[in-house]
Amino acid sequence: MRQLNRRQRTLLLLLLTLSVLLAVTLAGALLTQRATETDFFRMNRSPSLTFLFGTDWMGRDMLARTLAGLSLSIRIGVLTALVSAVIALLCGVAAALSRRADAVLSWCIDLFLGIPHILLVMLISLAFGRGFLGVVAGVSLSHWPSLARVIRGEVLSLRHAPYLLAAEKLGAPRGQIVRRHLLPHLLPQFLTGLILQFPHAILHEASVTFLGFGLSSEQPAIGVILSESMQYLTTGRWWLALFPGLALVGVVLLFAALGEQVRRVLDPSSVHQ
Repeated sequence: MRQLNRRQRTLLLLLLTLSVLLAVTLAGALLTQRATETDFFRMNRSPSLTFLFGTDWMGRDMLARTLAGLSLSIRIGVLTALVSAVIALLCGVAAALSRRADAVLSWCIDLFLGIPHILLVMLISLAFGRGFLGVVAGVSLSHWPSLARVIRGEVLSLRHAPYLLAAEKLGAPRGQIVRRHLLPHLLPQFLTGLILQFPHAILHEASVTFLGFGLSSEQPAIGVILSESMQYLTTGRWWLALFPGLALVGVVLLFAALGEQVRRVLDPSSVHQ
């Protein structure tokens, strides 16, 4: 059997990671109703073969609640990461079209990065009325500066590339130059940055929800689960926070590994490895 090279192994790991994340998302979406079912005859049960993650003070299955919360966090993370990555890409392209836009973009990046991140997410979430819309707005509108700075740096390095200067001398419209010559070079940075936004988005969604500035308590979100379980830890119900917390860390690490694998696949030097 022919041994897989490094690029093929990376692609295989990429597919496996995507499969696990997709399975968690689908399982959580299917278990959303079960996650809210209460049964006071089975309340406060420790982990067992019947209930792998135990039950809470209302008899709810913690495995179902954890999967439903992870599914919700992943969906919010995908949405917010996509919005913030698109904002970063548009800002980076605008920096290539106008020096004034570049100056305004640099000022905005410095302003956003100068504010403590979690505080910025909380303020934006409050401004949009908290809840689902508030969390999406808070995370989306606060995560674009770092990726925008990377894309802007790439744009500045490409601005004086010979093929771009030649296209300008030949009278090619700016829109055509951006579409045909600039965007293909920005695509690897965009895709890698997009995926690396996921773990940050998930963690910040869980953080603001945990602090009470995010999703409502009726939703089986990881932040809600961890926040509610804090008052029961002193009574010995350790499973209420341990398993959801470990699951959240696991999903974040999977997304981080996914971003690294995508970066390796998109690296031109890895083609012959």
